[in-house]
Amino acid sequence: LPRLVREFVAQNNTSQIKHVIQILSQEFALSQHPHSRKGGLIGLAACSIALGKDSGLYLKELIEPVLTCFNDADSRLRYYACEALYNIVKVARGSVLPHFNVLFDGLSKLAADPDPNVKSGSELLDRLLKDIVTESNQFDLVGFIPLLRERIYSNNQYARQFIISWILVLESVPDINLLDYLPEILDGLFQILGDNSKEIRKMCEVALGEFLKEIKKNPSSVKFAEMANILVIHCQAADDLIQLTAMCWMREFIQLAGRVMLPYSSGILTAVLPCLSYDDRKKNIKEVANVCNQSLMKLVIPEDDEMDEAKQSMTLPAEPASEESLSKPEAASSGESLLVRANKSELDITALNQPLSFPCSSERIQVTLNLDGIVQVLDCHLHDTSIGMMTRIAVLKWLYHLYIKTPRKMFRHTDSLFPILLRTLSDESDEVILKDLEVLAEIASSPAGQTEGHGPSDASDVRPGPVELHVPARSGQLSNSGTKGLECSPSTPTMNSYFYKFMINLLKRFSSERKLLETRGAFIIRQLCLLLNAENIFHSMADILLREEDLKFASTMVHTLNTILLTSSELFQLRNQLKDLKTPESRNLFCCLYRSWCHNPVTTVSLCFLTQNYKHAYDLIQKFGDLEVTVDFLTEVDKLVQLIECPIFTYLRLQLLDVKNNPYLIKALYGLLMLLPQSSAFQLLSHRLQCVPNPELMQTADGTKSSAGFKRTAASNIDYTELLQHFEKVQNKHLEARHQRAGRAEQLDRRVVL
Repeated sequence: LPRLVREFVAQNNTSQIKHVIQILSQEFALSQHPHSRKGGLIGLAACSIALGKDSGLYLKELIEPVLTCFNDADSRLRYYACEALYNIVKVARGSVLPHFNVLFDGLSKLAADPDPNVKSGSELLDRLLKDIVTESNQFDLVGFIPLLRERIYSNNQYARQFIISWILVLESVPDINLLDYLPEILDGLFQILGDNSKEIRKMCEVALGEFLKEIKKNPSSVKFAEMANILVIHCQAADDLIQLTAMCWMREFIQLAGRVMLPYSSGILTAVLPCLSYDDRKKNIKEVANVCNQSLMKLVIPEDDEMDEAKQSMTLPAEPASEESLSKPEAASSGESLLVRANKSELDITALNQPLSFPCSSERIQVTLNLDGIVQVLDCHLHDTSIGMMTRIAVLKWLYHLYIKTPRKMFRHTDSLFPILLRTLSDESDEVILKDLEVLAEIASSPAGQTEGHGPSDASDVRPGPVELHVPARSGQLSNSGTKGLECSPSTPTMNSYFYKFMINLLKRFSSERKLLETRGAFIIRQLCLLLNAENIFHSMADILLREEDLKFASTMVHTLNTILLTSSELFQLRNQLKDLKTPESRNLFCCLYRSWCHNPVTTVSLCFLTQNYKHAYDLIQKFGDLEVTVDFLTEVDKLVQLIECPIFTYLRLQLLDVKNNPYLIKALYGLLMLLPQSSAFQLLSHRLQCVPNPELMQTADGTKSSAGFKRTAASNIDYTELLQHFEKVQNKHLEARHQRAGRAEQLDRRVVL
């Protein structure tokens, strides 16, 4: 047969050559008889050897029948087919490259063959084909990629090993740029990374590592955007190796591609945030996720707050795009990310291709921040009670960062975020509460809170609604607020319309969750005094509590605020401001606090002690004889006595030395002493008063000019008679409320008896 073929070649008789190949194919290689098929395969190989370099002209006719025999049921025959194809390819060398896809397809099937001899033969053929591809510069990568993309999703271990080996070979060839087509095969590579075989996982790790090295070397030629969603999917994988590898890739992508990754922020955060709460068993993943989170956060810049306006002002060749149309690609990006996650098993890589528009080289790349998607993801994580503490902290850091960098856009989402931020104050972790308070404080103080239709003039946003504290409407409640927020508060220009809304809702939170008030109330208010203006906080809360209908809560809240005012180091400046009442602002603040403090008689007296209104304190104590003296009342008097012995009231104790100028202070303290039963507090105050020198000088001398008199002259515009009347009015309300509660309790007892 070889001699006959050589003669035909010498005669250039192509028709006879084709005729010989056709007979070998049709009558032998494709025969029903197995021995005939073996003979046909041997004949085709011999024919190819005889053709030599001319075999390239007849490769299609030579290869097709051999490949058909790859599917034969007889393993021996499959081995003969493998041997025959080896000889054909060895002779043809580079001429087989136009038929590479069919050869690769056939080999991928033989790689998973159960017969070891067939598998061994296919490996020899595979090595030969790899050598040919490596030494050739005519490999059709574009035509091969669709087949590679299809075969990479095989679940067979041997087929996967075969695929990875080819990817490693193609990656090593300098003339073949496989990086351009990485988006087509990246998902498949990550799926192979989860194979049960350690060897295959190792091979896949090596392949992915080589790709990542190349990406770092040539970031300008990498299609980051087309691979972003693929990484998002695998960053959420259950397999630790897949998740860690994908997270490492994501870290490099964010650092190399920069703002190109911004449109995919919502998907990235969905994958990264849960990892921040991993324990030490997944420490590596947690650390990489933290870097991803920090790097992504740095990509958000103040210019993102003005991106919409900048786009609208750009001159475009077509008609100008509206804000809605500009946001469509962002929504599509977010939607595709969700779609891909939902259909992980049916990933369509082509659907992930999201080309970015690059302006001319003189312009900066315009990438739009998908803020709506980011806020949606952050809001979702805050609502999820199962997430860990570190994730919640990261979410709140993100919200704070966005309010700092893009305040105008963020305030469009404030109404939807506000309720969950308030609920987060009930979190078990102090760290979470601190971060939450930072966000709420930024919302309450940001100048952007006055824009976007949320200014103080919009009463619907500021007045209490059905979900807020039920405060009776008062005419002109905010009529004089203007841009300063609350009247009578000098520092309110730093506050916006959300400040008052925040105070109302915070008090509502305390009212509905008394445990929160008891355990965290003081902590929350003290931190707010550091983050915001303490005077504004006390002024607004006093103003709200003045109209609070739940008198019992109002009394409890006033007691809490008073304790904070008298004992917290954060309020040192405010205490000094109230101590002398030298300015109109401080007197205004005192009057505002006093009216609300009247909900609790003992706190009212302590406020008078703080502001050195000793005569008024004495007048108040005289009124205590008309009040209902309960155990709680006496307990509060006891606590006030303890407070008088604290460093806060050092100045008050020193004023006891000046009996002549402070007679009402001594009278007020004796009044407290007379209220107390024989107890430790009684003994404490009694011993203190025994130290007062020259008690006979306690008599008030008319016309005495004293330093105390000058102090009170400074506050001469305060109508203490009206304040005293207000105190009596509030206490009458409390007495009536107690009687009503007692009546209801009595009725309930009667029903139980009946």
